[in-house]
Amino acid sequence: HLIGGGFAINAMRAAQGMPTFVESTDGNPVKIAMLDMNLQRHRMGMGVQVIVKDPAEIENIKKREMDITKERIRKIIDAGARVVLTTKGVDDLCMKYFVEAGIICARRCNREDLKRLAKATGGRVVTTMADMEGNETFDVDCLGASDSVREVRIGDGEMLYVYGCKGHGASTIVLRGANEYMLDEMDRALHDSLCVVKRMLESNTLVPGGGAAEAALSVALDDYANTIESREQMVISEYADALLVIPKTLAVNAAKDASELVAKLRSVHAKGQHSEDASDDALKFMGLDLVDGTIRDNLAAGVVEPAISKIKSLRFATEAAITILRIDDRITLNDMKGLAQQ
Repeated sequence: HLIGGGFAINAMRAAQGMPTFVESTDGNPVKIAMLDMNLQRHRMGMGVQVIVKDPAEIENIKKREMDITKERIRKIIDAGARVVLTTKGVDDLCMKYFVEAGIICARRCNREDLKRLAKATGGRVVTTMADMEGNETFDVDCLGASDSVREVRIGDGEMLYVYGCKGHGASTIVLRGANEYMLDEMDRALHDSLCVVKRMLESNTLVPGGGAAEAALSVALDDYANTIESREQMVISEYADALLVIPKTLAVNAAKDASELVAKLRSVHAKGQHSEDASDDALKFMGLDLVDGTIRDNLAAGVVEPAISKIKSLRFATEAAITILRIDDRITLNDMKGLAQQ
């Protein structure tokens, strides 16, 4: 499920009395407060002792603890917040104030999700309300802005959807599956797809997929190797053969005849590189069709790969091979038991 221009956070309302959605009114966006602190009744810190001589002062202390929490919430509300999200807890006393003000409050939110939401809405995650003068204030600039916030039921639970983020903007993809294993696989596949798109946008160049680039490079290196009159010809030929591992592996994984498909692929690319006919230029885009087990124009079919990923994989593989070939000698240690007997 794609939320275009919106942000989904895995949280729900802290109390049923809170509204299920809030929307912008009179052109004023919905302000969102993102907190990384407790919204619970204030308690003295560890190691703090209070000596009371008059029992009546105990009630005053309890009342002041409640007032401190109430003042904090009042400052957040007065800043214009209509949605409050915190990574820590919210007790019943604080919920009462939020319900009376008609504010959506969610607790135990993921800290990383709040950081992303703050970036998307143009706000900041607040860790403390203390200012430089020792007082407690809430900066209005820390509030994020959006068009609306709505609680939506997804499966067996609820999620908060933030629409129309006013900051850098965001779009969210919500994955649903039968179990955790399926969700992990979907997440991994989606992550790989998004990374491919990211690489494509970064490099702005692409190559046809399905083993087309490897087959074309293998044929070109074989032709180049035939022009070398030294032992380097063997190295280049082996490098060209190693490139065919990619299309062979693709064919084997698709349960196709790898030898026949790779032979056809090499033949097509050899024809395209050696032919002088202009109509054969499109043969350099030919790759494997692993569904039908044939050769096709993968560029026209939309099967492409980022050029930067292909270049890096070839570069790293070449550097690894060179590193191994630079090993001149090997030192073998004898068994420790054998040394002890001697």
